Amino acid sequence: MLPILLKTLPFFALIGVGFWAGRRGIFPPDAVGWLTKFVFYFALSAMLFRFAANLSLSEIFDLPFVLAYLAASSLLYALAMAVALLRRRSLEEAAIEAQCAQSGNTGFLGVPMLVVLLGPAAAGPVLMVLTVDMVVFSSLITLIITGARGGQIGLHTLRLLAAGWLKNPMVVSIVLGLIWSGLALPVPGPVNEFLALLGGAATPGALFAIGASLAGRGAARLGDAVWLSFAKLILHPALCAIAAFWIFPVDPRAAGVMIAAASLPVAGNVYILAQHYGVAPQRVSTAILISTAASILTVTAVIAWITG
Repeated sequence: MLPILLKTLPFFALIGVGFWAGRRGIFPPDAVGWLTKFVFYFALSAMLFRFAANLSLSEIFDLPFVLAYLAASSLLYALAMAVALLRRRSLEEAAIEAQCAQSGNTGFLGVPMLVVLLGPAAAGPVLMVLTVDMVVFSSLITLIITGARGGQIGLHTLRLLAAGWLKNPMVVSIVLGLIWSGLALPVPGPVNEFLALLGGAATPGALFAIGASLAGRGAARLGDAVWLSFAKLILHPALCAIAAFWIFPVDPRAAGVMIAAASLPVAGNVYILAQHYGVAPQRVSTAILISTAASILTVTAVIAWITG
Protein backbone atom coordinates (compact mmCIF):
# COMPACT_ATOMS: atom_id res chain seq x y z
CA MET A 1 0.00 0.00 0.00
CA LEU A 2 2.94 2.36 0.66
CA PRO A 3 3.95 2.60 -3.03
CA ILE A 4 0.36 3.54 -3.94
CA LEU A 5 0.23 6.07 -1.09
CA LEU A 6 3.38 7.69 -2.45
CA LYS A 7 1.67 7.98 -5.86
CA THR A 8 -1.62 9.39 -4.51
CA LEU A 9 0.04 11.70 -2.00
CA PRO A 10 1.02 14.43 -4.54
CA PHE A 11 -2.65 14.74 -5.59
CA PHE A 12 -3.83 15.17 -2.01
CA ALA A 13 -0.84 17.43 -1.29
CA LEU A 14 -2.18 19.80 -3.95
CA ILE A 15 -5.52 19.80 -2.15
CA GLY A 16 -3.62 20.53 1.07
CA VAL A 17 -1.80 23.49 -0.52
CA GLY A 18 -5.13 24.90 -1.68
CA PHE A 19 -6.57 24.42 1.82
CA TRP A 20 -3.58 26.22 3.36
CA ALA A 21 -3.86 29.10 0.88
CA GLY A 22 -7.55 29.45 1.64
CA ARG A 23 -7.02 29.36 5.40
CA ARG A 24 -4.27 32.00 5.25
CA GLY A 25 -6.40 34.28 3.08
CA ILE A 26 -3.90 34.13 0.22
CA PHE A 27 -6.66 32.68 -1.94
CA PRO A 28 -9.98 34.30 -0.89
CA PRO A 29 -13.43 32.84 -1.70
CA ASP A 30 -13.87 35.08 -4.76
CA ALA A 31 -10.64 33.74 -6.21
CA VAL A 32 -11.79 30.16 -5.56
CA GLY A 33 -14.97 30.85 -7.50
CA TRP A 34 -13.10 32.20 -10.52
CA LEU A 35 -10.55 29.36 -10.48
CA THR A 36 -13.38 26.84 -10.29
CA LYS A 37 -15.06 28.44 -13.30
CA PHE A 38 -11.82 28.31 -15.29
CA VAL A 39 -11.36 24.62 -14.51
CA PHE A 40 -15.04 23.77 -15.06
CA TYR A 41 -15.62 25.65 -18.32
CA PHE A 42 -12.19 25.48 -19.92
CA ALA A 43 -9.47 23.17 -18.54
CA LEU A 44 -11.60 20.18 -17.53
CA SER A 45 -13.82 20.56 -20.59
CA ALA A 46 -10.74 20.45 -22.84
CA MET A 47 -9.50 17.34 -21.04
CA LEU A 48 -12.86 15.56 -21.34
CA PHE A 49 -13.29 16.45 -25.02
CA ARG A 50 -9.79 15.24 -25.82
CA PHE A 51 -10.37 11.94 -24.00
CA ALA A 52 -13.74 11.35 -25.70
CA ALA A 53 -12.57 12.41 -29.17
CA ASN A 54 -9.67 9.95 -29.05
CA LEU A 55 -11.81 7.03 -27.82
CA SER A 56 -14.41 4.98 -29.64
CA LEU A 57 -17.93 4.71 -28.25
CA SER A 58 -17.30 1.03 -27.44
CA GLU A 59 -14.37 2.06 -25.23
CA ILE A 60 -16.65 4.31 -23.19
CA PHE A 61 -20.09 2.69 -23.23
CA ASP A 62 -20.37 -0.88 -21.99
CA LEU A 63 -23.83 -2.12 -21.01
CA PRO A 64 -22.79 -4.53 -18.19
CA PHE A 65 -20.59 -1.75 -16.76
CA VAL A 66 -23.47 0.75 -16.80
CA LEU A 67 -25.92 -1.76 -15.30
CA ALA A 68 -23.49 -2.71 -12.53
CA TYR A 69 -22.78 0.90 -11.61
CA LEU A 70 -26.45 1.87 -11.78
CA ALA A 71 -27.52 -1.10 -9.65
CA ALA A 72 -24.90 -0.48 -6.94
CA SER A 73 -25.45 3.28 -6.87
CA SER A 74 -29.25 2.99 -6.86
CA LEU A 75 -29.13 0.52 -3.97
CA LEU A 76 -26.89 2.87 -1.98
CA TYR A 77 -29.16 5.81 -2.85
CA ALA A 78 -32.20 3.91 -1.56
CA LEU A 79 -30.35 2.78 1.57
CA ALA A 80 -29.19 6.31 2.42
CA MET A 81 -32.72 7.64 1.94
CA ALA A 82 -34.16 4.89 4.12
CA VAL A 83 -31.65 5.58 6.92
CA ALA A 84 -32.46 9.30 6.76
CA LEU A 85 -36.21 8.66 6.91
CA LEU A 86 -35.75 6.29 9.85
CA ARG A 87 -33.94 9.16 11.60
CA ARG A 88 -37.08 11.23 10.97
CA ARG A 89 -35.52 13.48 8.37
CA SER A 90 -37.75 15.08 5.75
CA LEU A 91 -37.94 13.63 2.24
CA GLU A 92 -35.91 16.58 0.94
CA GLU A 93 -33.17 15.99 3.52
CA ALA A 94 -33.22 12.26 2.74
CA ALA A 95 -32.68 13.04 -0.95
CA ILE A 96 -29.74 15.35 -0.19
CA GLU A 97 -28.16 12.74 2.10
CA ALA A 98 -28.62 10.07 -0.59
CA GLN A 99 -26.92 12.36 -3.09
CA CYS A 100 -24.01 12.77 -0.64
CA ALA A 101 -23.69 9.01 -0.26
CA GLN A 102 -23.71 8.36 -4.02
CA SER A 103 -22.18 11.35 -5.79
CA GLY A 104 -18.39 11.34 -5.85
CA ASN A 105 -15.96 14.04 -6.91
CA THR A 106 -15.38 12.31 -10.25
CA GLY A 107 -15.01 15.44 -12.38
CA PHE A 108 -12.53 17.48 -10.37
CA LEU A 109 -10.66 14.65 -8.63
CA GLY A 110 -11.44 11.35 -10.33
CA VAL A 111 -10.77 12.19 -13.98
CA PRO A 112 -7.36 13.83 -13.41
CA MET A 113 -6.15 11.40 -10.75
CA LEU A 114 -7.43 8.00 -11.91
CA VAL A 115 -6.25 8.39 -15.50
CA VAL A 116 -2.74 9.14 -14.21
CA LEU A 117 -2.72 6.37 -11.58
CA LEU A 118 -4.54 3.64 -13.54
CA GLY A 119 -3.40 4.47 -17.06
CA PRO A 120 -5.04 5.90 -20.21
CA ALA A 121 -7.39 2.90 -20.43
CA ALA A 122 -9.16 4.23 -17.34
CA ALA A 123 -10.45 7.27 -19.27
CA GLY A 124 -13.43 5.47 -20.83
CA PRO A 125 -14.83 3.93 -17.61
CA VAL A 126 -14.28 7.17 -15.66
CA LEU A 127 -16.18 9.15 -18.31
CA MET A 128 -19.02 6.62 -18.12
CA VAL A 129 -19.26 6.97 -14.32
CA LEU A 130 -19.22 10.76 -14.64
CA THR A 131 -21.97 10.71 -17.28
CA VAL A 132 -24.24 8.41 -15.26
CA ASP A 133 -23.79 10.57 -12.16
CA MET A 134 -24.62 13.79 -14.00
CA VAL A 135 -27.48 12.53 -16.15
CA VAL A 136 -29.20 10.05 -13.82
CA PHE A 137 -28.58 10.99 -10.19
CA SER A 138 -28.32 14.77 -10.56
CA SER A 139 -31.71 14.59 -12.31
CA LEU A 140 -33.15 12.22 -9.71
CA ILE A 141 -32.59 14.59 -6.79
CA THR A 142 -34.27 17.41 -8.73
CA LEU A 143 -37.32 15.22 -9.36
CA ILE A 144 -37.53 14.06 -5.73
CA ILE A 145 -37.28 17.55 -4.23
CA THR A 146 -39.71 18.97 -6.79
CA GLY A 147 -42.18 16.22 -5.94
CA ALA A 148 -41.64 16.63 -2.19
CA ARG A 149 -42.48 20.33 -2.44
CA GLY A 150 -45.73 19.61 -4.20
CA GLY A 151 -44.53 20.68 -7.60
CA GLN A 152 -45.89 19.04 -10.71
CA ILE A 153 -43.38 16.90 -12.58
CA GLY A 154 -44.22 17.37 -16.23
CA LEU A 155 -42.80 18.55 -19.51
CA HIS A 156 -41.66 21.82 -17.93
CA THR A 157 -39.54 19.93 -15.37
CA LEU A 158 -38.08 17.70 -18.08
CA ARG A 159 -37.25 20.75 -20.20
CA LEU A 160 -35.42 22.27 -17.24
CA LEU A 161 -33.43 19.05 -16.79
CA ALA A 162 -32.53 18.96 -20.48
CA ALA A 163 -31.50 22.62 -20.37
CA GLY A 164 -29.32 21.85 -17.35
CA TRP A 165 -27.55 19.08 -19.26
CA LEU A 166 -26.98 21.38 -22.26
CA LYS A 167 -25.52 24.07 -20.00
CA ASN A 168 -23.17 21.64 -18.26
CA PRO A 169 -19.79 21.92 -20.03
CA MET A 170 -18.73 18.45 -18.86
CA VAL A 171 -21.77 16.82 -20.50
CA VAL A 172 -21.36 18.93 -23.64
CA SER A 173 -17.63 18.17 -23.87
CA ILE A 174 -18.15 14.42 -23.60
CA VAL A 175 -21.01 14.41 -26.14
CA LEU A 176 -19.12 16.55 -28.65
CA GLY A 177 -16.03 14.38 -28.22
CA LEU A 178 -18.05 11.22 -28.86
CA ILE A 179 -19.64 12.77 -31.95
CA TRP A 180 -16.17 13.69 -33.23
CA SER A 181 -14.97 10.16 -32.54
CA GLY A 182 -18.09 8.61 -34.09
CA LEU A 183 -17.50 10.53 -37.32
CA ALA A 184 -13.99 9.03 -37.37
CA LEU A 185 -12.48 12.48 -37.72
CA PRO A 186 -8.81 12.73 -36.78
CA VAL A 187 -7.96 15.40 -34.24
CA PRO A 188 -5.50 17.77 -35.98
CA GLY A 189 -2.09 17.91 -34.35
CA PRO A 190 -2.22 21.58 -33.31
CA VAL A 191 -5.76 21.14 -31.94
CA ASN A 192 -4.73 18.07 -29.98
CA GLU A 193 -1.72 19.93 -28.57
CA PHE A 194 -3.92 22.90 -27.64
CA LEU A 195 -6.40 20.61 -25.85
CA ALA A 196 -3.54 18.82 -24.08
CA LEU A 197 -2.04 22.13 -22.96
CA LEU A 198 -5.35 23.56 -21.71
CA GLY A 199 -6.47 20.23 -20.25
CA GLY A 200 -3.15 19.95 -18.41
CA ALA A 201 -4.28 22.82 -16.21
CA ALA A 202 -7.28 20.80 -15.04
CA THR A 203 -5.38 18.58 -12.61
CA PRO A 204 -3.52 21.21 -10.52
CA GLY A 205 -6.32 23.74 -10.90
CA ALA A 206 -9.08 21.38 -9.82
CA LEU A 207 -7.16 19.96 -6.86
CA PHE A 208 -6.09 23.40 -5.65
CA ALA A 209 -9.69 24.64 -5.98
CA ILE A 210 -10.98 21.66 -3.98
CA GLY A 211 -8.60 22.45 -1.12
CA ALA A 212 -9.27 26.19 -1.16
CA SER A 213 -13.02 25.60 -1.13
CA LEU A 214 -12.68 23.29 1.89
CA ALA A 215 -10.88 26.03 3.85
CA GLY A 216 -14.10 27.94 4.36
CA ARG A 217 -16.14 24.98 5.54
CA GLY A 218 -17.00 24.49 9.19
CA ALA A 219 -17.97 21.24 10.90
CA ALA A 220 -21.50 20.64 12.13
CA ARG A 221 -23.69 17.56 12.74
CA LEU A 222 -20.60 15.37 12.83
CA GLY A 223 -22.55 12.16 13.42
CA ASP A 224 -24.56 12.59 10.22
CA ALA A 225 -21.48 13.62 8.24
CA VAL A 226 -19.44 10.63 9.46
CA TRP A 227 -22.23 8.24 8.40
CA LEU A 228 -22.47 9.87 4.95
CA SER A 229 -18.67 9.76 4.56
CA PHE A 230 -18.68 6.06 5.49
CA ALA A 231 -21.43 5.39 2.96
CA LYS A 232 -19.53 7.21 0.21
CA LEU A 233 -16.00 5.98 0.90
CA ILE A 234 -16.72 2.39 2.00
CA LEU A 235 -20.23 1.24 1.08
CA HIS A 236 -20.29 2.67 -2.44
CA PRO A 237 -17.10 0.94 -3.67
CA ALA A 238 -18.08 -2.25 -1.82
CA LEU A 239 -21.47 -2.40 -3.57
CA CYS A 240 -19.83 -1.63 -6.93
CA ALA A 241 -17.36 -4.48 -6.36
CA ILE A 242 -20.19 -6.92 -5.62
CA ALA A 243 -22.17 -5.78 -8.68
CA ALA A 244 -19.19 -5.76 -11.06
CA PHE A 245 -17.46 -8.98 -9.97
CA TRP A 246 -20.34 -11.24 -8.95
CA ILE A 247 -23.56 -10.05 -10.61
CA PHE A 248 -22.73 -8.44 -13.96
CA PRO A 249 -20.02 -9.62 -16.39
CA VAL A 250 -17.87 -6.49 -16.23
CA ASP A 251 -14.33 -6.56 -17.56
CA PRO A 252 -12.03 -6.77 -14.50
CA ARG A 253 -9.97 -3.72 -15.46
CA ALA A 254 -13.05 -1.59 -16.08
CA ALA A 255 -14.55 -2.91 -12.83
CA GLY A 256 -11.45 -1.75 -10.97
CA VAL A 257 -11.82 1.76 -12.39
CA MET A 258 -15.50 1.78 -11.40
CA ILE A 259 -14.66 0.78 -7.82
CA ALA A 260 -11.93 3.42 -7.60
CA ALA A 261 -14.33 6.08 -8.91
CA ALA A 262 -16.96 4.99 -6.40
CA SER A 263 -14.45 5.39 -3.56
CA LEU A 264 -13.98 9.12 -4.23
CA PRO A 265 -15.15 11.65 -1.60
CA VAL A 266 -18.46 13.52 -1.71
CA ALA A 267 -18.76 15.81 -4.73
CA GLY A 268 -18.69 19.56 -4.25
CA ASN A 269 -21.73 20.05 -6.49
CA VAL A 270 -23.91 18.39 -3.82
CA TYR A 271 -23.23 21.45 -1.66
CA ILE A 272 -24.32 23.69 -4.54
CA LEU A 273 -27.58 21.71 -4.78
CA ALA A 274 -28.09 21.86 -1.00
CA GLN A 275 -27.60 25.63 -1.05
CA HIS A 276 -29.85 26.06 -4.08
CA TYR A 277 -32.72 24.16 -2.45
CA GLY A 278 -31.97 25.38 1.09
CA VAL A 279 -31.70 21.83 2.42
CA ALA A 280 -28.99 20.87 4.96
CA PRO A 281 -26.06 22.77 3.39
CA GLN A 282 -23.98 22.64 6.59
CA ARG A 283 -24.41 18.87 6.89
CA VAL A 284 -23.30 18.44 3.27
CA SER A 285 -20.36 20.80 3.78
CA THR A 286 -19.15 18.77 6.77
CA ALA A 287 -19.54 15.50 4.84
CA ILE A 288 -17.41 16.91 2.01
CA LEU A 289 -14.74 18.03 4.47
CA ILE A 290 -14.60 14.72 6.38
CA SER A 291 -14.81 12.45 3.32
CA THR A 292 -12.09 14.39 1.48
CA ALA A 293 -9.73 14.18 4.47
CA ALA A 294 -10.42 10.49 5.06
CA SER A 295 -10.11 9.64 1.35
CA ILE A 296 -6.34 10.10 1.56
CA LEU A 297 -6.26 6.66 3.18
CA THR A 298 -9.43 5.03 1.82
CA VAL A 299 -8.85 5.87 -1.85
CA THR A 300 -5.23 4.75 -1.53
CA ALA A 301 -6.37 1.45 0.00
CA VAL A 302 -8.93 0.87 -2.76
CA ILE A 303 -6.44 1.62 -5.55
CA ALA A 304 -3.85 -0.62 -3.87
CA TRP A 305 -6.45 -3.42 -3.78
CA ILE A 306 -7.62 -3.14 -7.37
CA THR A 307 -4.10 -2.81 -8.77
CA GLY A 308 -2.84 -5.68 -6.64
